[in-house]
Amino acid sequence: MLTIFRLAALLYRWRVPLLPRCLYLLNRIMFAVVLPPSVRVGKGVTFAYQGLGVVVHERAVLGNDLYIGAQVVIGGRSGQHAVPVIHDGAFLGVGAKILGPVVIGAGATVAAGAVVLSDVAAGARVAGVPARPMRDARGGA
Repeated sequence: MLTIFRLAALLYRWRVPLLPRCLYLLNRIMFAVVLPPSVRVGKGVTFAYQGLGVVVHERAVLGNDLYIGAQVVIGGRSGQHAVPVIHDGAFLGVGAKILGPVVIGAGATVAAGAVVLSDVAAGARVAGVPARPMRDARGGA
């Protein structure tokens, strides 16, 4: 899945007219992933279950060494041009929704099913709808 995407992205940067779109559609059909060739994806990104059900906005930026669970949505919000930026080392749990002009800091963890509508600090853990910082067992953040 990522190999097909990286080939499509390379051809997209070289401005090859039709082939990137065909490879995008191949990924969509074979793996049920929406990963346009215009997305910037860093090295070491892991898509759980070959990206099954993942939807990524065409202008999103994904850093290095990310883990992205199945059914994750990284998309925009109505009326807002900016889209999510996910920094290095973040973990996005299954079914997480990252929506709008959101920045997920380096090493942050987004719990399964969380809906993130505001920035997440580096190293923070968030959960819930809407996502809020999680507390550990000792009562700290």
